[in-house]
Amino acid sequence: MKGILVFSMICFAMLLLSPARMALAAGKIGVIVVDVQGDFTLWKNGSLAVPGSDEAYVKKVEEVTHCLKRAGLVIFGSQDWHPEDHVSFYVNHPGAKPFQAIPIGGRTQVLWPPHCVQGTENARVLVDNNLFLALVKKGQDPKYDSYSAFQDDGGCKTEMDAILKQNQVRTLVVYGIATDYCVKATALDAIAAGYKVIVIEDLCRGVAPETSKQAWEEMKGKGVMVMKEADPLRIKSTLYHPG
Repeated sequence: MKGILVFSMICFAMLLLSPARMALAAGKIGVIVVDVQGDFTLWKNGSLAVPGSDEAYVKKVEEVTHCLKRAGLVIFGSQDWHPEDHVSFYVNHPGAKPFQAIPIGGRTQVLWPPHCVQGTENARVLVDNNLFLALVKKGQDPKYDSYSAFQDDGGCKTEMDAILKQNQVRTLVVYGIATDYCVKATALDAIAAGYKVIVIEDLCRGVAPETSKQAWEEMKGKGVMVMKEADPLRIKSTLYHPG
């Protein structure tokens, strides 16, 4: 009788530690494809094209995203979606120049060429839109920039966090454009919101080498895991072997 009881306890412990139960406890893995839009790519002669953003890059992002979806990851995306009078456009500040930084409302605003204007061709997300469970638009308030897929500079939240929680996502894989701005901001806000975050290095493109280097260091310093390539098996293994 005692032997049966011990065996039953062992079986129960194995059930508690089974991969299926561990996966349930760890939650789902989600992907955020950040701002892979025409205006940020060389492929589409974008107004704010970043280095290395040619057609081959975009196709690689799409191919890997298809692969991750087939592996069972839940795919989300972010999309810059600015009004014409957006605060970040240098043309809306008389005498200002592109890439100039100016103080606005107690914060520093970098001024950019007009980009990703609502309803324009180069605001489109270039990755197959059928991959996404949801595409979250950001930067719609003319008064605030929004690098992060989670909130704008004024603290107004997007739907991203609510959608992720609704889908039981607890681990996030993040990649896209640009490493030193929207990817970094999205990854850091995800960490702050309690998600485990993995950023895929070879699927990111940055505005400038120096700021991109700083971004990688800052992300790692805040607990972001950086992977060179998007290996589904390695990504899934992080559910069972954190760190």
